[in-house]
Amino acid sequence: MRYELLVGLRYTRAKRRNHFISFISMISMAGIALGVMALIVVLSVMNGFQKELRTRILGVASHVQISGTNNKLADWPAVAKVAGGHPRVLATAPFVNAQGLLSFGQTVRGSVVRGVIPEMEDKVAEIGAHMRAGRLDALQAGAFGIVLGSELARALGVLAGEKIVLIAPQGQVTPAGVVPRLKQFTVVGIFEVGMFEYDSGLALIHLEDAQKLFQMGDAVSGVRLKLDDLYAARTVAREVMAKLDASTFATDWTRSHANFFRAVEIEKRVMFIILLLIVAVAAFNIVSTLVMAVTDKQADIAILRTLGASPASILQIFVVQGVLIGVTGTLFGVVGGIAVGLNIDVLVPALEKLLSVQFLSKDIYYISDLPSDVQWPDVVVIGIVSLVISFCATIYPSWRASRVNPAEALRYE
Repeated sequence: MRYELLVGLRYTRAKRRNHFISFISMISMAGIALGVMALIVVLSVMNGFQKELRTRILGVASHVQISGTNNKLADWPAVAKVAGGHPRVLATAPFVNAQGLLSFGQTVRGSVVRGVIPEMEDKVAEIGAHMRAGRLDALQAGAFGIVLGSELARALGVLAGEKIVLIAPQGQVTPAGVVPRLKQFTVVGIFEVGMFEYDSGLALIHLEDAQKLFQMGDAVSGVRLKLDDLYAARTVAREVMAKLDASTFATDWTRSHANFFRAVEIEKRVMFIILLLIVAVAAFNIVSTLVMAVTDKQADIAILRTLGASPASILQIFVVQGVLIGVTGTLFGVVGGIAVGLNIDVLVPALEKLLSVQFLSKDIYYISDLPSDVQWPDVVVIGIVSLVISFCATIYPSWRASRVNPAEALRYE
Protein backbone atom coordinates (compact mmCIF):
# COMPACT_ATOMS: atom_id res chain seq x y z
CA MET A 1 0.00 0.00 0.00
CA ARG A 2 1.33 3.42 -0.93
CA TYR A 3 2.11 5.49 2.16
CA GLU A 4 -0.09 8.38 0.89
CA LEU A 5 -3.12 6.10 0.97
CA LEU A 6 -2.09 4.65 4.34
CA VAL A 7 -1.68 8.06 5.96
CA GLY A 8 -4.89 9.38 4.38
CA LEU A 9 -6.89 6.44 5.72
CA ARG A 10 -5.25 6.82 9.14
CA TYR A 11 -6.15 10.51 9.27
CA THR A 12 -9.76 9.59 8.47
CA ARG A 13 -9.96 6.89 11.16
CA ALA A 14 -7.80 8.41 13.86
CA LYS A 15 -9.30 10.18 16.88
CA ARG A 16 -8.59 13.84 16.50
CA ARG A 17 -7.84 16.34 19.17
CA ASN A 18 -10.40 18.60 17.51
CA HIS A 19 -13.64 16.62 17.61
CA PHE A 20 -15.39 19.39 15.70
CA ILE A 21 -13.58 18.28 12.54
CA SER A 22 -14.95 14.76 13.00
CA PHE A 23 -18.42 16.18 13.48
CA ILE A 24 -18.20 18.24 10.27
CA SER A 25 -16.95 15.14 8.41
CA MET A 26 -19.96 13.15 9.59
CA ILE A 27 -22.31 15.97 8.62
CA SER A 28 -20.75 16.11 5.14
CA MET A 29 -21.05 12.35 4.76
CA ALA A 30 -24.68 12.36 5.93
CA GLY A 31 -25.53 15.29 3.66
CA ILE A 32 -24.11 13.52 0.60
CA ALA A 33 -25.97 10.33 1.53
CA LEU A 34 -29.29 12.17 1.95
CA GLY A 35 -28.82 14.12 -1.28
CA VAL A 36 -28.01 11.00 -3.30
CA MET A 37 -30.89 9.09 -1.72
CA ALA A 38 -33.33 11.94 -2.41
CA LEU A 39 -32.18 12.10 -6.04
CA ILE A 40 -32.66 8.38 -6.59
CA VAL A 41 -36.07 8.29 -4.87
CA VAL A 42 -37.45 11.37 -6.65
CA LEU A 43 -36.26 10.27 -10.09
CA SER A 44 -37.62 6.77 -9.46
CA VAL A 45 -41.03 8.20 -8.55
CA MET A 46 -41.00 10.43 -11.64
CA ASN A 47 -40.02 7.42 -13.77
CA GLY A 48 -42.91 5.53 -12.18
CA PHE A 49 -45.39 8.30 -12.98
CA GLN A 50 -44.08 8.52 -16.53
CA LYS A 51 -44.38 4.76 -17.00
CA GLU A 52 -47.87 4.68 -15.47
CA LEU A 53 -49.14 7.55 -17.62
CA ARG A 54 -47.56 6.06 -20.74
CA THR A 55 -49.24 2.73 -20.00
CA ARG A 56 -52.63 4.37 -19.49
CA ILE A 57 -52.37 6.55 -22.58
CA LEU A 58 -51.22 3.70 -24.80
CA GLY A 59 -53.92 1.49 -23.33
CA VAL A 60 -56.36 3.58 -25.38
CA ALA A 61 -54.20 5.27 -28.02
CA SER A 62 -52.27 3.27 -30.60
CA HIS A 63 -48.54 2.69 -30.90
CA VAL A 64 -48.80 3.44 -34.64
CA GLN A 65 -51.80 4.70 -36.60
CA ILE A 66 -52.08 4.47 -40.38
CA SER A 67 -54.67 6.82 -41.87
CA GLY A 68 -55.92 7.88 -45.28
CA THR A 69 -56.54 11.29 -46.80
CA ASN A 70 -59.77 13.06 -45.79
CA ASN A 71 -60.11 10.63 -42.87
CA LYS A 72 -60.88 7.75 -45.24
CA LEU A 73 -58.92 4.57 -45.93
CA ALA A 74 -60.67 2.54 -48.61
CA ASP A 75 -58.84 -0.81 -48.84
CA TRP A 76 -58.04 -1.22 -45.16
CA PRO A 77 -57.68 -5.07 -45.22
CA ALA A 78 -54.76 -4.72 -47.65
CA VAL A 79 -53.14 -2.05 -45.45
CA ALA A 80 -53.63 -4.22 -42.36
CA LYS A 81 -52.07 -7.19 -44.17
CA VAL A 82 -48.98 -5.19 -45.18
CA ALA A 83 -48.60 -3.70 -41.69
CA GLY A 84 -49.22 -7.05 -39.99
CA GLY A 85 -46.36 -8.54 -42.00
CA HIS A 86 -43.82 -6.42 -40.13
CA PRO A 87 -42.01 -8.58 -37.53
CA ARG A 88 -42.57 -6.04 -34.73
CA VAL A 89 -46.33 -5.66 -35.30
CA LEU A 90 -48.32 -7.86 -32.90
CA ALA A 91 -51.86 -6.90 -33.97
CA THR A 92 -53.83 -4.59 -36.24
CA ALA A 93 -57.35 -3.17 -35.95
CA PRO A 94 -59.42 -0.86 -38.19
CA PHE A 95 -61.27 2.10 -36.73
CA VAL A 96 -63.60 4.93 -37.67
CA ASN A 97 -62.95 8.22 -35.92
CA ALA A 98 -65.54 11.03 -35.91
CA GLN A 99 -67.10 13.76 -33.80
CA GLY A 100 -70.63 13.59 -32.45
CA LEU A 101 -73.06 14.94 -29.90
CA LEU A 102 -74.55 12.62 -27.27
CA SER A 103 -77.94 13.53 -25.88
CA PHE A 104 -79.73 12.07 -22.86
CA GLY A 105 -82.75 13.88 -21.52
CA GLN A 106 -81.90 17.57 -21.39
CA THR A 107 -78.14 16.99 -21.32
CA VAL A 108 -75.91 17.17 -24.39
CA ARG A 109 -72.20 16.44 -24.51
CA GLY A 110 -69.68 16.44 -27.36
CA SER A 111 -67.55 13.34 -27.80
CA VAL A 112 -65.09 11.55 -30.04
CA VAL A 113 -66.94 8.55 -31.50
CA ARG A 114 -64.75 5.61 -32.43
CA GLY A 115 -66.06 2.72 -34.48
CA VAL A 116 -64.27 -0.54 -33.67
CA ILE A 117 -64.47 -4.29 -34.12
CA PRO A 118 -64.43 -5.49 -30.46
CA GLU A 119 -62.44 -8.70 -30.95
CA MET A 120 -59.75 -6.85 -32.95
CA GLU A 121 -59.75 -3.76 -30.73
CA ASP A 122 -59.01 -5.92 -27.68
CA LYS A 123 -55.68 -6.88 -29.30
CA VAL A 124 -54.44 -3.32 -29.80
CA ALA A 125 -55.98 -1.53 -26.77
CA GLU A 126 -56.82 -2.32 -23.16
CA ILE A 127 -60.27 -0.78 -22.91
CA GLY A 128 -61.86 -4.21 -22.49
CA ALA A 129 -59.76 -4.73 -19.34
CA HIS A 130 -61.03 -1.46 -17.78
CA MET A 131 -64.79 -1.97 -18.08
CA ARG A 132 -66.72 -0.81 -15.02
CA ALA A 133 -70.03 -2.04 -16.40
CA GLY A 134 -70.89 -4.33 -19.29
CA ARG A 135 -68.43 -5.78 -21.78
CA LEU A 136 -66.74 -4.45 -24.89
CA ASP A 137 -67.77 -7.48 -26.96
CA ALA A 138 -71.41 -6.50 -26.31
CA LEU A 139 -70.98 -4.17 -29.30
CA GLN A 140 -72.67 -6.06 -32.13
CA ALA A 141 -73.08 -4.94 -35.74
CA GLY A 142 -76.58 -3.63 -36.37
CA ALA A 143 -77.54 -3.64 -32.67
CA PHE A 144 -76.44 0.01 -32.26
CA GLY A 145 -74.85 -0.41 -28.85
CA ILE A 146 -72.43 2.14 -27.39
CA VAL A 147 -69.71 2.04 -24.72
CA LEU A 148 -69.02 5.30 -22.85
CA GLY A 149 -66.18 6.64 -20.75
CA SER A 150 -67.04 6.85 -17.05
CA GLU A 151 -66.79 10.67 -16.85
CA LEU A 152 -68.84 11.05 -20.03
CA ALA A 153 -71.53 8.72 -18.66
CA ARG A 154 -71.52 10.64 -15.38
CA ALA A 155 -71.88 13.97 -17.17
CA LEU A 156 -74.84 12.66 -19.17
CA GLY A 157 -76.33 10.95 -16.11
CA VAL A 158 -76.74 7.70 -18.00
CA LEU A 159 -76.39 4.11 -16.80
CA ALA A 160 -75.78 0.84 -18.61
CA GLY A 161 -78.92 -0.36 -20.37
CA GLU A 162 -80.35 3.11 -20.98
CA LYS A 163 -80.76 4.68 -24.41
CA ILE A 164 -79.09 7.84 -25.67
CA VAL A 165 -79.20 9.73 -28.96
CA LEU A 166 -76.08 10.22 -31.08
CA ILE A 167 -76.16 13.25 -33.37
CA ALA A 168 -73.75 13.03 -36.32
CA PRO A 169 -72.40 16.21 -37.96
CA GLN A 170 -73.05 14.81 -41.46
CA GLY A 171 -76.31 16.37 -42.56
CA GLN A 172 -79.25 14.58 -44.17
CA VAL A 173 -81.02 16.34 -47.04
CA THR A 174 -84.83 16.48 -46.64
CA PRO A 175 -87.61 18.59 -48.23
CA ALA A 176 -87.32 20.81 -45.17
CA GLY A 177 -83.58 21.32 -45.72
CA VAL A 178 -80.46 19.80 -44.25
CA VAL A 179 -81.06 18.25 -40.82
CA PRO A 180 -78.59 16.43 -38.53
CA ARG A 181 -78.45 12.64 -38.62
CA LEU A 182 -79.84 11.16 -35.40
CA LYS A 183 -79.61 7.60 -34.16
CA GLN A 184 -80.62 6.04 -30.86
CA PHE A 185 -78.02 3.86 -29.16
CA THR A 186 -78.22 1.57 -26.15
CA VAL A 187 -75.47 1.91 -23.53
CA VAL A 188 -73.97 -1.58 -23.28
CA GLY A 189 -70.89 -0.71 -21.24
CA ILE A 190 -68.92 1.93 -19.32
CA PHE A 191 -65.10 2.00 -19.10
CA GLU A 192 -62.60 3.88 -16.97
CA VAL A 193 -58.95 3.88 -18.05
CA GLY A 194 -57.85 6.57 -15.59
CA MET A 195 -57.12 9.31 -18.15
CA PHE A 196 -59.61 12.18 -18.07
CA GLU A 197 -59.10 12.91 -21.76
CA TYR A 198 -60.51 9.52 -22.71
CA ASP A 199 -62.91 8.91 -19.81
CA SER A 200 -64.69 12.20 -20.50
CA GLY A 201 -64.58 12.37 -24.27
CA LEU A 202 -64.60 8.93 -25.90
CA ALA A 203 -67.49 6.71 -26.98
CA LEU A 204 -67.14 3.38 -28.78
CA ILE A 205 -69.60 1.85 -31.24
CA HIS A 206 -69.31 -1.05 -33.66
CA LEU A 207 -67.36 -0.37 -36.84
CA GLU A 208 -70.27 -1.20 -39.18
CA ASP A 209 -72.65 1.03 -37.20
CA ALA A 210 -70.12 3.88 -37.46
CA GLN A 211 -69.74 3.37 -41.22
CA LYS A 212 -73.50 3.60 -41.67
CA LEU A 213 -73.98 6.57 -39.36
CA PHE A 214 -71.13 8.63 -40.79
CA GLN A 215 -71.79 7.58 -44.41
CA MET A 216 -68.36 6.06 -45.01
CA GLY A 217 -69.45 3.02 -47.00
CA ASP A 218 -66.81 0.28 -46.69
CA ALA A 219 -64.02 2.74 -45.84
CA VAL A 220 -62.53 3.34 -42.41
CA SER A 221 -60.54 6.20 -40.89
CA GLY A 222 -57.42 4.10 -40.46
CA VAL A 223 -55.71 1.07 -38.99
CA ARG A 224 -54.18 0.92 -35.50
CA LEU A 225 -51.05 -1.13 -34.80
CA LYS A 226 -49.73 -2.67 -31.60
CA LEU A 227 -45.99 -3.33 -31.41
CA ASP A 228 -43.81 -5.62 -29.34
CA ASP A 229 -41.66 -2.61 -28.41
CA LEU A 230 -43.38 0.76 -28.12
CA TYR A 231 -40.02 2.57 -28.38
CA ALA A 232 -39.63 1.21 -31.92
CA ALA A 233 -42.82 2.98 -33.05
CA ARG A 234 -41.11 5.66 -35.13
CA THR A 235 -38.90 3.12 -36.94
CA VAL A 236 -41.81 0.75 -37.60
CA ALA A 237 -44.00 3.59 -38.91
CA ARG A 238 -41.29 4.62 -41.35
CA GLU A 239 -40.67 1.04 -42.54
CA VAL A 240 -44.39 0.28 -42.99
CA MET A 241 -44.99 3.51 -44.91
CA ALA A 242 -42.22 2.54 -47.34
CA LYS A 243 -44.41 -0.41 -48.42
CA LEU A 244 -47.65 1.59 -48.82
CA ASP A 245 -48.74 4.13 -51.42
CA ALA A 246 -48.58 7.89 -51.01
CA SER A 247 -52.29 8.24 -50.20
CA THR A 248 -51.67 6.90 -46.67
CA PHE A 249 -49.65 8.35 -43.82
CA ALA A 250 -48.59 7.07 -40.42
CA THR A 251 -48.27 8.70 -37.01
CA ASP A 252 -46.85 7.15 -33.86
CA TRP A 253 -47.44 7.80 -30.17
CA THR A 254 -44.21 9.81 -29.82
CA ARG A 255 -45.70 12.42 -32.17
CA SER A 256 -49.35 12.35 -31.16
CA HIS A 257 -48.43 12.87 -27.46
CA ALA A 258 -45.06 14.54 -27.99
CA ASN A 259 -45.76 17.70 -25.94
CA PHE A 260 -46.97 15.72 -22.92
CA PHE A 261 -44.02 13.33 -22.73
CA ARG A 262 -41.54 16.12 -23.52
CA ALA A 263 -42.93 18.15 -20.61
CA VAL A 264 -42.51 15.18 -18.26
CA GLU A 265 -38.94 14.63 -19.47
CA ILE A 266 -38.04 18.32 -19.01
CA GLU A 267 -39.53 18.28 -15.51
CA LYS A 268 -37.43 15.21 -14.68
CA ARG A 269 -34.24 16.93 -15.83
CA VAL A 270 -35.03 20.11 -13.90
CA MET A 271 -35.69 18.10 -10.74
CA PHE A 272 -32.36 16.32 -11.25
CA ILE A 273 -30.52 19.65 -11.40
CA ILE A 274 -32.37 21.09 -8.38
CA LEU A 275 -31.78 18.04 -6.19
CA LEU A 276 -28.17 17.82 -7.35
CA LEU A 277 -27.62 21.12 -5.55
CA ILE A 278 -28.28 19.27 -2.28
CA VAL A 279 -25.41 16.93 -3.09
CA ALA A 280 -23.23 19.89 -4.10
CA VAL A 281 -23.89 21.74 -0.83
CA ALA A 282 -23.09 18.64 1.20
CA ALA A 283 -20.01 17.85 -0.89
CA PHE A 284 -18.57 21.32 -0.48
CA ASN A 285 -18.74 20.85 3.28
CA ILE A 286 -15.75 18.62 2.56
CA VAL A 287 -13.86 21.83 1.77
CA SER A 288 -14.34 23.19 5.29
CA THR A 289 -13.56 19.76 6.77
CA LEU A 290 -10.26 19.49 4.93
CA VAL A 291 -9.31 23.14 5.56
CA MET A 292 -9.70 22.55 9.29
CA ALA A 293 -7.86 19.22 9.00
CA VAL A 294 -4.96 20.88 7.19
CA THR A 295 -4.78 23.58 9.87
CA ASP A 296 -4.86 20.91 12.60
CA LYS A 297 -2.14 18.81 10.91
CA GLN A 298 0.35 21.60 10.12
CA ALA A 299 3.07 19.99 12.26
CA ASP A 300 2.44 16.52 10.79
CA ILE A 301 2.69 17.92 7.26
CA ALA A 302 5.95 19.67 8.11
CA ILE A 303 7.46 16.49 9.58
CA LEU A 304 6.44 14.47 6.52
CA ARG A 305 8.03 17.10 4.27
CA THR A 306 11.29 17.02 6.25
CA LEU A 307 11.30 13.22 5.91
CA GLY A 308 11.25 13.58 2.14
CA ALA A 309 7.54 13.63 1.24
CA SER A 310 6.89 15.62 -1.92
CA PRO A 311 4.12 18.26 -2.25
CA ALA A 312 2.27 15.83 -4.57
CA SER A 313 2.31 13.18 -1.82
CA ILE A 314 0.88 15.62 0.73
CA LEU A 315 -1.85 16.55 -1.80
CA GLN A 316 -2.70 12.86 -2.31
CA ILE A 317 -3.00 12.26 1.44
CA PHE A 318 -5.73 14.85 1.86
CA VAL A 319 -7.42 13.91 -1.41
CA VAL A 320 -7.74 10.37 -0.02
CA GLN A 321 -9.29 11.76 3.16
CA GLY A 322 -11.84 13.87 1.27
CA VAL A 323 -12.66 11.24 -1.35
CA LEU A 324 -13.28 8.66 1.38
CA ILE A 325 -15.95 10.94 2.86
CA GLY A 326 -17.54 11.32 -0.60
CA VAL A 327 -17.38 7.61 -1.43
CA THR A 328 -18.86 6.57 1.92
CA GLY A 329 -21.69 9.13 1.69
CA THR A 330 -22.43 8.18 -1.93
CA LEU A 331 -22.44 4.46 -1.10
CA PHE A 332 -24.88 4.90 1.79
CA GLY A 333 -27.04 7.20 -0.34
CA VAL A 334 -27.19 4.75 -3.26
CA VAL A 335 -28.07 1.81 -0.99
CA GLY A 336 -30.70 3.85 0.86
CA GLY A 337 -32.17 5.31 -2.33
CA ILE A 338 -32.50 1.91 -4.00
CA ALA A 339 -34.05 0.41 -0.86
CA VAL A 340 -36.63 3.21 -0.57
CA GLY A 341 -37.30 3.27 -4.32
CA LEU A 342 -37.97 -0.46 -4.49
CA ASN A 343 -40.21 -0.45 -1.40
CA ILE A 344 -42.02 2.87 -1.79
CA ASP A 345 -45.31 1.02 -2.36
CA VAL A 346 -44.98 -0.29 1.22
CA LEU A 347 -43.40 2.74 2.90
CA VAL A 348 -45.87 5.36 1.63
CA PRO A 349 -49.05 3.52 2.82
CA ALA A 350 -47.36 2.95 6.20
CA LEU A 351 -46.50 6.66 6.43
CA GLU A 352 -50.05 7.63 5.40
CA LYS A 353 -51.44 5.35 8.12
CA LEU A 354 -49.04 6.75 10.70
CA LEU A 355 -49.84 10.39 9.89
CA SER A 356 -53.54 9.74 9.09
CA VAL A 357 -53.27 11.52 5.73
CA GLN A 358 -53.56 10.49 2.10
CA PHE A 359 -50.97 12.03 -0.22
CA LEU A 360 -52.81 11.13 -3.44
CA SER A 361 -56.55 11.19 -2.82
CA LYS A 362 -58.64 8.94 -5.07
CA ASP A 363 -61.25 11.72 -5.30
CA ILE A 364 -58.71 14.06 -6.93
CA TYR A 365 -56.01 11.98 -8.60
CA TYR A 366 -56.48 9.10 -11.00
CA ILE A 367 -53.19 7.59 -9.80
CA SER A 368 -53.86 7.09 -6.09
CA ASP A 369 -50.75 4.98 -5.40
CA LEU A 370 -47.25 6.41 -5.59
CA PRO A 371 -45.53 4.51 -8.43
CA SER A 372 -41.79 3.92 -8.55
CA ASP A 373 -39.47 2.66 -11.26
CA VAL A 374 -35.81 2.45 -10.24
CA GLN A 375 -33.75 2.71 -13.42
CA TRP A 376 -30.14 1.60 -13.04
CA PRO A 377 -28.72 4.12 -15.55
CA ASP A 378 -30.10 6.91 -13.33
CA VAL A 379 -28.50 5.33 -10.25
CA VAL A 380 -25.12 5.02 -12.01
CA VAL A 381 -25.22 8.64 -13.25
CA ILE A 382 -26.18 9.96 -9.80
CA GLY A 383 -23.37 7.96 -8.15
CA ILE A 384 -20.75 9.13 -10.64
CA VAL A 385 -21.82 12.80 -10.44
CA SER A 386 -21.74 12.66 -6.63
CA LEU A 387 -18.22 11.20 -6.66
CA VAL A 388 -17.01 13.81 -9.16
CA ILE A 389 -18.41 16.67 -7.05
CA SER A 390 -16.82 15.18 -3.94
CA PHE A 391 -13.46 14.87 -5.68
CA CYS A 392 -13.61 18.45 -6.96
CA ALA A 393 -14.29 19.65 -3.40
CA THR A 394 -11.02 18.10 -2.16
CA ILE A 395 -8.70 19.75 -4.69
CA TYR A 396 -8.29 23.24 -3.20
CA PRO A 397 -7.70 22.32 0.49
CA SER A 398 -5.38 19.47 -0.57
CA TRP A 399 -3.42 21.87 -2.77
CA ARG A 400 -3.12 24.30 0.17
CA ALA A 401 -1.79 21.45 2.29
CA SER A 402 0.88 20.71 -0.29
CA ARG A 403 2.01 24.36 -0.15
CA VAL A 404 2.70 24.35 3.62
CA ASN A 405 6.23 25.58 4.44
CA PRO A 406 7.86 23.15 6.94
CA ALA A 407 9.96 25.90 8.58
CA GLU A 408 6.93 28.12 9.14
CA ALA A 409 4.83 25.22 10.44
CA LEU A 410 7.48 24.08 12.97
CA ARG A 411 8.47 27.56 14.20
CA TYR A 412 6.18 27.48 17.25
CA GLU A 413 6.22 23.72 17.91
